[in-house]
Amino acid sequence: ASNGSREGAAGAWLRTPLAPGEVITAQSGAFERDPQESSTTDEELSRTGSPGSRGGGSSTTPDYGEKRLPQALIIGVKKGGTRALLEAIRAHPDVRAVGTEPHFFDRNYEKGLEWYRNVMPKTLDGQITMEKTPSYFVTNEAPRRIHSMAKDTKLIVVVRNPVTRAISDYTQTLSKKPEIPTFEVLAFKNRTLGLIDASWSAIRIGIYALHLENWLQYFPLSQILFVSGERLITDPAGEMAKVQDFLGLKRIVTEKHFYFNKTKGFPCLKKPEDSSAPRCLGKSKGRTHPKIDPDVIHRLRKFYKPFNVMFYQMTGQDFQWEQEESDK
Repeated sequence: ASNGSREGAAGAWLRTPLAPGEVITAQSGAFERDPQESSTTDEELSRTGSPGSRGGGSSTTPDYGEKRLPQALIIGVKKGGTRALLEAIRAHPDVRAVGTEPHFFDRNYEKGLEWYRNVMPKTLDGQITMEKTPSYFVTNEAPRRIHSMAKDTKLIVVVRNPVTRAISDYTQTLSKKPEIPTFEVLAFKNRTLGLIDASWSAIRIGIYALHLENWLQYFPLSQILFVSGERLITDPAGEMAKVQDFLGLKRIVTEKHFYFNKTKGFPCLKKPEDSSAPRCLGKSKGRTHPKIDPDVIHRLRKFYKPFNVMFYQMTGQDFQWEQEESDK
């Protein structure tokens, strides 16, 4: 399926590999729950992984059914809103999803499909099995590996303004490693010349057009849904309607599932997974970003603009990240 001639403009000058261990640094070892990435409780986790479990602590599915390989994957992007999307779609009775990130197609592939299947929750006929691992989107081998599992797998990518995504990514790493250099130092190869360091993963992940080229060698655009991380906050029900349509589900997750939490600044689920308590994303979400020099932000916007435009053309969707900037 791969053909070398697809090397597009985005790829030509950015083929430098990620620095060793770069994608992995922000998250801990294989299949451990990253507290920054997951709001799943340990109790839920122990239920998810144990044999005959209900996979995620929901009381909607009894202990029968079977474990199946996922038919749909949330493949990215890190700090885009993937946890919010996963929690919202898990409120749908026809979806069963793993709470943790299995990292199968990037870190655990050698364990084989049976291991992967075993990580999944049990489902009944007609239910969709899902998982999310945001690093898949930037993993070179992931499209080929997923395609060889099932070429009709549906893929969901949550994207957000690459500048705010990069700052959010940095903020997450900073909370775990307070000794790291400032955002400004990491973002530039040469500050005087204003040369952005595109090999730093926080910057590189946001070059969406570059990564998407890789996926389009294996999957048609019709099998990939791009969800706006911004609209997931301003209009969660609207974005969830698109997700449910894409997955071929009845529109069950609607306005009545969400309320806006003023303290956190984003919507929370009212009654996910049949529990009566409202569910907000964990304290690692909605962190206050450090103040970044406006000049650095301006240079980053300029850097991303051609890639954003290319991404809009490739997907046929305008995410309006440029308009957003001019409003401020």
